[in-house]
Amino acid sequence: MSGNDHRMSRADLERVREWVIEKLATGSEPPWSWYQHMKLREALDAILMGMDATQPMADSLGSASRRGGGLRLVGGVDSPSSARRHPETPAVPLPM
Repeated sequence: MSGNDHRMSRADLERVREWVIEKLATGSEPPWSWYQHMKLREALDAILMGMDATQPMADSLGSASRRGGGLRLVGGVDSPSSARRHPETPAVPLPM
């Protein structure tokens, strides 16, 4: 990680979410603060749900690369000489 890269782990996100839920449960926050806390909780919920949804895909990609499978190109690859050429367009005389 670089000096400006501040990644949060799932545990960090869950800890912040629990803190936000506790703040909201007290009912002592002013309306503007309550609204910001609700937005933060909703954002954390969405991020955590996204992590859950993408984890099986990340696991399967990781296991494929460990098996040596990884991603590979399938199908024919045309050489430049066999590629289709665009039809020749006639030269258009330009005004002088």
